Amino acid sequence: MPKKLTISLTARGYELDSYNHINNAVYLNYFEHARWEFFKQLNMYGILKEKNRLPVVTDVHIRYQREIKLFDELEIESFCIQEKPYLIFRQKIFNHTTGFASARATTKLIFIDDDKIAMDVPAEILSGI
Repeated sequence: MPKKLTISLTARGYELDSYNHINNAVYLNYFEHARWEFFKQLNMYGILKEKNRLPVVTDVHIRYQREIKLFDELEIESFCIQEKPYLIFRQKIFNHTTGFASARATTKLIFIDDDKIAMDVPAEILSGI
């Protein structure tokens, strides 16, 4: 069973758009932040640095479900699986302020080396997920 990790954050004023809710592009930032926290919390960031591997997003699909407003308390759940050559993250944003899901996303990553050549997902990463 894949490991699920969760982070919490609060929607901030500078993320608002002219409709007074969080801009749709900000959801990408939320999901990206949660993926880096996933690597950090599972002590994988050091492995990536040691192996000189950089995760690169190749594909994102977002399903927007409900708006997020200023100061809403959010929880982002993340887990990932391997589908060679990709590491695929499945993520959800739950809004504790409203009690509803706000969005879900599927993101495909590949890993590149210093020469920007695509590489397999490091075995140490796979063993940690």
